[in-house]
Amino acid sequence: MISHLIIKSHGLTTKFYRLQTLNSLSFTTFNSLRYYQTSTTTDSYHATLPPPPSPPPPPPPPQESLVRSICAQVCESYYRQNPQGRSSQAPKLNGLEINADSLTHEQAITIVASLAEEAGSMVALSFFDWATGFSKFRHFMRFYIICASSFIGNGNLERARDVMQCMVRNFAEIRRLEEAVSMVLEMRNHGLVLNSTVLNCVLGVAGEMGLVDYAGMVFDEMCERGVDPDCVSYKLMVIAYCRMGRVLDADRWLKAMAERGFYVDNATCTLVISVFSEKGFLNRVVWYFDKWIEMGLKPNLINFTSLINGLCKRGSIKQAFEMLEEMVRKGWKPNVYTHTILIDGLCKKGWTEKAFRLFLKLVRSDNYKPNIHTYTSMINGYCKEDKLNRAEMLLGRMKEQGLSPNTKTYTCLIDGHCKVGNFDRAFELMDLMDREGFSPNIFTYNAIIDALCKKGRFQEAHELLKRGLRHGLQADIVTYTILISERCRQSDTRQALVFFGKMFKLGLQPDMHTYNTLIAALCRQKRMEESEKLFEEAVRLSLVPTKETYTSMICGYCGDGNVNMALKCFHKMRRSGCAPDNVAYGALISGLCKQSKLDEARQLYESMMDKGLTPCEVTRLTLAYEYCKLEDSATAMVILERLEQKNWIRTVNTLIRKLSCDKKVGMAALFFHRLLDENRNVDRVVLAAFMTAAYESNNYALVSDLSKRISKGIG
Repeated sequence: MISHLIIKSHGLTTKFYRLQTLNSLSFTTFNSLRYYQTSTTTDSYHATLPPPPSPPPPPPPPQESLVRSICAQVCESYYRQNPQGRSSQAPKLNGLEINADSLTHEQAITIVASLAEEAGSMVALSFFDWATGFSKFRHFMRFYIICASSFIGNGNLERARDVMQCMVRNFAEIRRLEEAVSMVLEMRNHGLVLNSTVLNCVLGVAGEMGLVDYAGMVFDEMCERGVDPDCVSYKLMVIAYCRMGRVLDADRWLKAMAERGFYVDNATCTLVISVFSEKGFLNRVVWYFDKWIEMGLKPNLINFTSLINGLCKRGSIKQAFEMLEEMVRKGWKPNVYTHTILIDGLCKKGWTEKAFRLFLKLVRSDNYKPNIHTYTSMINGYCKEDKLNRAEMLLGRMKEQGLSPNTKTYTCLIDGHCKVGNFDRAFELMDLMDREGFSPNIFTYNAIIDALCKKGRFQEAHELLKRGLRHGLQADIVTYTILISERCRQSDTRQALVFFGKMFKLGLQPDMHTYNTLIAALCRQKRMEESEKLFEEAVRLSLVPTKETYTSMICGYCGDGNVNMALKCFHKMRRSGCAPDNVAYGALISGLCKQSKLDEARQLYESMMDKGLTPCEVTRLTLAYEYCKLEDSATAMVILERLEQKNWIRTVNTLIRKLSCDKKVGMAALFFHRLLDENRNVDRVVLAAFMTAAYESNNYALVSDLSKRISKGIG
């Protein structure tokens, strides 16, 4: 905190503006403005002018004469534009014959202090506004301090606060915000009463600069100094954190805001909905939306449409239509943008026929007609379902309506044709784009390159990319991820890593999907040290490992026989908030079984079932068979009992065949009889395998008993 001594170093003393120079100024300078000096301003000089002294005063020194001359010019300009002297805003001074370059800092300070004392705060504020238009004075802190102190001396705290706010905004331009704010806080010790307006100015400027944590510190400090934050104060903090994408911090301020009985305005509401939806906190923002309505917010069409958009992107179509009904009940009619969002959501859900019915409703509407985005969403929906004839029909219909397809429209069609292998039509559409003035962008190229790679035509994909680059195209993260994925599918991790290195050279930071692709490929090749390095590198780049990342690492460790590391990774996965799926559980259970750690494997199996996950057949068969190898068929039976009947029958059939192949005929017979208790339909292949093994082992009695049950129709 800037101390009182620093204030003094800036020249702010209790008698600064009563400098000896000013005391020697004669009021006769302003005789021509006598009418204005006697006007009823709040802090102007009201006394009747005394008669001129009988011996004339000695001529003033040159500097004092310049100050008086400028003061007279300022007063004349001010009252010429504001004859009554009652304006609430300081008018812009015109016609001043002042050379700002020749005016010193000390002269400017003397002038503003003199004007504040002799002509009033508003006149001084006019000069202040004029002077701060020049960089020479704009970033001269003592000028602000003296001006504000003069206004405080006049009792005009509102104008003093205006000066301090101006200082905050102007010093933020040169990255000296904290210095300016410290001075504002220090001025409180010199009579400046801070209020929420000053606080909001600081919060707004700090938020625009991205200094959200600093804004929070100022908020707390001003509150400690007696400032009562208002609704705008909280709103500015929410906006700042939302712009930074820090949803949890924004949520904390929204909660505090609601506790004070404040709610956001419509514009902030839209921002919060958009950011929270994008970051996966849609349920939370829906709760706030309902809460704000209870508190008095009257949501508008944009608010509802934004929320419907978030619900559609999440796939909550039913809830989106419920929100649409609520919107209509509130008196808002959905427009073309609302309908387009719903159509796009239905198409992404795979409900293109429902989307098309809504599309036709829009076509038949007298108020709103489908726009280019509506057509593009519908075309994209048909392309995803391989209904390319309908998509092409809509393209023609769109042109008939006078709407020009854009790059996204053509890209959707090109992507659709590529996925079904119709590359000829895809290239025709690319040529059509060129003729119509729409150059294919990187998204267009990515769609074709991805499809060519998946069809095994990697060389063509690479040539197409090189052609695009020659025409000025800039490859993006998706482009390189496609190439890396294809090389990984071909087990060519060396070339994949070459592409990975090129991304960094071009200044492209890979996303987590790119890292996942490489980590999975290296794990499949049991190159765990390289996988670990990539994992750590992703974390250093502030990327968040996903379920796929951890699962690949677990499978890799288990495949490499390092179950201890696999378990550590598994526990780390759960601590990070990623819920393991049946693949991760299955890999770990199989790894433990290979090392004969059956008790740990069984605990994981039970935990998996408790979480509602269904183990794959390999997992359930592996664990049951390991217990059978230990002649513990009872435990194997118990393990399989929790399965649904369909999965249980399938697993037991497979287990009987495996036991029969291993000549464990007696145990196979136990499971066969248990199977007949549940299912009368005997699998002939399983029966043949069992009988062959029994005959080869001379266990004719087992075959006889089983045959009797089957022949009596029990099985």
